[in-house]
Amino acid sequence: MLNTEEHYEVWEENWESLMMFLRIQTQWNVAMAGFVGLRYEVLFGANGLMRLYDIENPRDLLEDIQVMEAEALKELNKREK
Repeated sequence: MLNTEEHYEVWEENWESLMMFLRIQTQWNVAMAGFVGLRYEVLFGANGLMRLYDIENPRDLLEDIQVMEAEALKELNKREK
């Protein structure tokens, strides 16, 4: 039986950003050309996740998420072609 489970190390200072990215992983804007980007209103709206999780530095967290988003977009749009 093939073990397909993979494990990755996440540095402690990146944990909060990764968890937030995983929380919004279903919130992609999609157009006919493929995936466009994440719906940031989920993070920053009146009842957004930044407020719900009481994020101390939303700017830093957003910048981290944008790095992950950019890499994810490359992979997601590769699959669509």
